[in-house]
Amino acid sequence: MVWAGRSATEIAAAVRNGDVKATTVVEEHLHVISARDPGIGAFRLVREQAVDEARALQKRRDLAELPLAGVPVAVKDNLEVAGEATRGGSTATPDVPAPHDHETVARLRAAGALIVGLTNLPELGLVALSDSAYGVVRNPWNPARTAGGSSSGSAAAVSAGMVPIALGNDGMGSLRIPAACCGVLAIKPGHGLVPPPANDWDRLTENGPLARTAADLALALSVLAGDPALAESWRSGRRVEPPRMLRSVWADDDVVWRPQPPPDAPEPFDLRVAYAPQPLPPGMRVDGEFKAAVRAAAETLRVAGHTVVEHERPLPFWLGPATIATWLVRAAESAEGLDRHRLQPRTRALARAGRALAALKLDGVKGRERWSGYGADQWFGRADALITPALAAIPPRADRWGERGFLRNAVTNVTYAPTAGPWNMCGWPAVAVPLATHSSGLPIAVQIVAPPGGEPHLLGLAAQLQAAHPPLRPPGYAF
Repeated sequence: MVWAGRSATEIAAAVRNGDVKATTVVEEHLHVISARDPGIGAFRLVREQAVDEARALQKRRDLAELPLAGVPVAVKDNLEVAGEATRGGSTATPDVPAPHDHETVARLRAAGALIVGLTNLPELGLVALSDSAYGVVRNPWNPARTAGGSSSGSAAAVSAGMVPIALGNDGMGSLRIPAACCGVLAIKPGHGLVPPPANDWDRLTENGPLARTAADLALALSVLAGDPALAESWRSGRRVEPPRMLRSVWADDDVVWRPQPPPDAPEPFDLRVAYAPQPLPPGMRVDGEFKAAVRAAAETLRVAGHTVVEHERPLPFWLGPATIATWLVRAAESAEGLDRHRLQPRTRALARAGRALAALKLDGVKGRERWSGYGADQWFGRADALITPALAAIPPRADRWGERGFLRNAVTNVTYAPTAGPWNMCGWPAVAVPLATHSSGLPIAVQIVAPPGGEPHLLGLAAQLQAAHPPLRPPGYAF
């Protein structure tokens, strides 16, 4: 049986039950990475020592209890993995091995996951593009197009079947944008659910998983959050307390969740779901096929039993400039202290713009406070969840954008991926769900947003959309 290309849920169940050795699973995935990654560039570093770590995992006395037993996972190269340098897509960062794992990586390992490599990202994670000093991450659906960013390599690795789950983070859409580009799922959790990266951009950035199925996404999120009840939330759109038995692999918990085989389809549940095919202010265009996908998603959820209403008001015009200013000021802070001569021209240009805005006190703080304080609530209305386009246009060409200046990069980012940032500005959870294929041959995804604490709703809605619109593999990457 071939294990590469199988879901994390299937792999973990098989390893726990003794149907396959973790070493076999990891070796197969490493072989797939060696065959497929040269044409994609998802990985900066592949960890062959994952095979030795798999052998050690097989000896763990709690193997039968581990929710991610033997599951290969890729980690974005701005999160610490013990013994490996964390480069953040830049040669200006220290080439020094991390002394310990980031907390999210530690939780994955404790749950039985095996880290097979570190994935590429644009320098310092500043843009929704996929190039850095370590190469260009190409979209598995069309290598001429970008994989998005900044969790570029993580999304591409899942899309191409090199891993079932990957870890990334999202500061202004950096999980949802590449997931939409590459046709996979990703969830940005709300603030405080998952331990953030060390540089969390003043609470804008959240760590989160990418996966091909809603069940895998929920499973990974439950481990990252240390909350076993989230693992089954894709079934019913709510937290499901697990059976209480044995000892837990999660800290400060005296029980363990024993995963059950997933049913054929998610259960029905009833929410008030709004949809906004064109949520952007006047003058900002959304591709017609992307708007049609939002309407299709809304109709799918209406048929599934939800109350569906159209949200006709665009996002407030002032939110856009505040979001852009916030992004640029964070870029300046990220570049501070690094050798500017080793930074890409794009990074230097973004940092200069951010420093200028900060000096003029045009840093987006007031707009962020207004949006997070009451603006998002007022605009969102009485809905439990809101569907929008995940992108406004198809992904740009895969190119050396890092060698270009501020204007080309800023315009490109804002034009094709403007719908994600508002939800970082207020810290609300959001998920990207692939739904269809564009006439260009690239995937189309929708974004679903929920108020704080709405992660179970998002996972349940994602599962219902996937049940009606099964996930597709990019051409040439079927197993």
